[in-house]
Amino acid sequence: MGHAGAAAAAVRYLRSGPPAPVEALPRPELRCVGEDERAPVDPGEFRRVLGNFATGVTIVTAPAGPGEDTPAGFACQSFSSLSLEPPLIAFMVGRTSTTWPRIARAGAFCVNVLGARQGELCRAFAVSGADKFAGVAYDAAPVSGAPRLTGAVAWIDCAIHAVHTGGDHLIVVGRVEALGATEAPDGPLLFHRGRFDRLHGSPGDGRPPR
Repeated sequence: MGHAGAAAAAVRYLRSGPPAPVEALPRPELRCVGEDERAPVDPGEFRRVLGNFATGVTIVTAPAGPGEDTPAGFACQSFSSLSLEPPLIAFMVGRTSTTWPRIARAGAFCVNVLGARQGELCRAFAVSGADKFAGVAYDAAPVSGAPRLTGAVAWIDCAIHAVHTGGDHLIVVGRVEALGATEAPDGPLLFHRGRFDRLHGSPGDGRPPR
């Protein structure tokens, strides 16, 4: 047919009217593998192998609640977009986290995607029990009021949509209420094989977030 013929056929198809609606496929039946069917996995080997998957780095924040002097926040690399309709994101947090109960009580949070030069900021938010916001510049996210950190390459303002258990972690699903991004000449902060790194491959600058 050639390129011209294919293009003409595509135009005729598009002019023929809206396509018929696509029917959703039936849900598959799910099978859960039993405990006696699972091969044992060494935790150290699990961490080493999964560390080869490079991720971005975020700080999840929430506004201060009644009787609290400072907002809440923690460093989180387990973050992902989840759904377009409705707009949902997800992050994972350890079930022993002391920050998560404060975020849960707030019912809302802001995910701050860190820039390549914010490794020190990430370390500050990976420490438990300290005033993580001391000397940190931020303003209030427009819907939740959670801290929106200065210098972050993107921010996603969310309400808690659902929480699911996942082994020793919780899977927190957030409904996106507002979001935005800024120009970041150095790109985002990456985490790979236990170290911070950058998109252009220059050496990272520190220890992993916790």
